[in-house]
Amino acid sequence: MDIKYCIITLLIIRGKNMVVKHREHFETDKFKRQMIAVGVFAGFATILLGWILLFLGVAFEGWGLIFLGLLVALAIFSVLRIFIEKSEPEHVKALYSHQIFEMANATLPHLRTGLNEKSAGEVARILIKNTDAMAIALTNLVTVLAFSGVGEDHHKAGAPILTEATKEALKHDELRILESKDEIGCPVSDCPLSAAIVVPLETRGVVAGTLKFYYPDKKELTESRITLAEGLAKLLSIQLELSEIDKQEELTYKAELKALQAQINPHFLFNTLNTIASLCRTDSKKARMLIIQFADFFRRSLERESDFVTLEEEIDYVNSYLLFEKARFGQSLNIIEEIDKKALGVKMPALIIQPLVENAVKYGGTLGGHIKVKISAQTHDSEVTIQVWNNGKGMKKDEKGEILFSGLGKGMGIGLSNVNERLKSLYGEEFSLDIQSIKDKGTRVTVRIPILGGSHEAKSADS
Repeated sequence: MDIKYCIITLLIIRGKNMVVKHREHFETDKFKRQMIAVGVFAGFATILLGWILLFLGVAFEGWGLIFLGLLVALAIFSVLRIFIEKSEPEHVKALYSHQIFEMANATLPHLRTGLNEKSAGEVARILIKNTDAMAIALTNLVTVLAFSGVGEDHHKAGAPILTEATKEALKHDELRILESKDEIGCPVSDCPLSAAIVVPLETRGVVAGTLKFYYPDKKELTESRITLAEGLAKLLSIQLELSEIDKQEELTYKAELKALQAQINPHFLFNTLNTIASLCRTDSKKARMLIIQFADFFRRSLERESDFVTLEEEIDYVNSYLLFEKARFGQSLNIIEEIDKKALGVKMPALIIQPLVENAVKYGGTLGGHIKVKISAQTHDSEVTIQVWNNGKGMKKDEKGEILFSGLGKGMGIGLSNVNERLKSLYGEEFSLDIQSIKDKGTRVTVRIPILGGSHEAKSADS
């Protein structure tokens, strides 16, 4: 029997070494279940055989097999334990990574508006539903913006930050672990929150606030929960940084638009004032009307409340401008408008059509001839096509390319190049101005505006 025991023991050791060596092939739940089954079967089968031998009176061999059965079960379960210890952390990491990205995806729409009471409240409610924390809080540098979970009856949003550890986390931009009620600093004696993880939130490398996870006991502050808190804080910080970038882009766009609105073409101003001065001698009533219209036109140019207007508002603004050109050119200027009524409510950037019309008037007509300008707008699927045509002498092929470069093609200080850059910035390269020109037959400039809510939307459509 000694030889049998040696052989069986060697097989167990050999099998264990082989499995450990190739454990990456076996680290699955299915294999673990199989190992349990094999261990139970082999162990109990060997023990049963030992009891049978004891019953038959072979005491030494019986007790030996019982001992061997226990050894088999112990060996297999020890191997299984190795698998569990080795594979479980990776499983936990994968689970937490998935959990973090799921929550980050849910919080993204809210934090893109910045860190405020409303966005922080939504984020806290999402996190408390998707984590095992007893409570969640978000702060800025001085105030608790949101609190969700146990204790929200006395931990109020809008209250100043009281926890010294939170102030330290903000000051030093470091994670803080709170292991007692005293460290949390809650004045309510029966508050169940006795431990917390405080993680700083950053935007562009500067601390903007904190994310706090509360638990009932310091034993709950496991490494995996700390990792989860840090991971979420990093992703929320990225979202806050994106919101800052959005704000900066919007402010830059508005500043550029205000600068464009404030620029007045001196030739247009000079010609209009000359026309009004001339009418004062020949038609004072019309001159008075033009002065009022002129003042209203400039007021609207400089005081637009929105970066976006409807096509109807833009056409109305263009018609106000054309009043002065008609007063100047009289019967020599012929304006044709073909506007699809279905397109009038479409939102578009302000000050897009007027510069095109001004250029069309300026360069329309042949020497001493009548100036014809046609403005059209039609809906096509998910976009509106706007065209401005004149009967001018046209332009050379190289001029068509140059006119869209900065500094060229200026009208009322708002060059065609600026119009083109704004369209590309808002909608993409495919929505650039299209210029078609034929010598002695005129020039047509086409603008395509995507209908908001369709496949293309402006970055600042909510402005």
